Amino acid sequence: MRYIHIVGIGTGNPEHLTVQAINALNAADVIFIPSKGAAKTELADVRREICHRYVTNNATRFVDYDVPSRQTADRSYVESVDEWHEAISATYERLFLEHLTDSESAAFLVWGDPGLYDSTLRIIDRVSGRGKVALDYSVIPGITSIQALTASHRIPLNLVGKPVQITTGRRLAESFPDVAETAVVMLDGEQAFSKIDDPDAYIYWGAYLGTKDEIIIAGRLVDVSEHILSTREQARARHGWIMDIYLMRKGHDFDDRE
Repeated sequence: MRYIHIVGIGTGNPEHLTVQAINALNAADVIFIPSKGAAKTELADVRREICHRYVTNNATRFVDYDVPSRQTADRSYVESVDEWHEAISATYERLFLEHLTDSESAAFLVWGDPGLYDSTLRIIDRVSGRGKVALDYSVIPGITSIQALTASHRIPLNLVGKPVQITTGRRLAESFPDVAETAVVMLDGEQAFSKIDDPDAYIYWGAYLGTKDEIIIAGRLVDVSEHILSTREQARARHGWIMDIYLMRKGHDFDDRE
């Protein structure tokens, strides 16, 4: 039975790797490296740097592969993601059949943590569900972008005694600030924070967290929103891609005491 190590690698800093992650990479017969086109070769390069630094098993093989693109035209968001996952699962199935014997293992290096807004686990389940490849797998947690964000800004995630919501840009306006006074926003291609009209809202924004290109901006939303938008646009043009996250907050510790 083929065995898959799904390894969380943090937000790009090789020092984010845990000992458990390093051991899993060294246990793998094959390490799969995704290629997402010329504009995102830096993401593959970070994975290669991690492997160069930590993989000491000379027998380990490295296999590059192309990730299918998500098609959005004439599809709902859910439909486009479902089709995309199906295409990736077909790619994974082919990789396993072509590059792994029944008794070998492989590793995927997953950005951040495999359990937080990443679909590798869902895709592996699809492969398993088809029944063409017998496999088992383990999950090695990684430092999340949320942890990297709060560490870089030197802030706690939550206000004392209050909940935190983790959401996407598409859904931010549904809950912040009326439902959740603290919201962590991921996967925001629309810069939803710029549509929040609340003079008391604060934002803690970060891009390329954990890397040499890290950028962080914080302040009252009305004061820094335009600065974040322009900085984000410039950074994306410079690198050809951007990976960012932010925390929205309204209120303070202990401000709900009667």
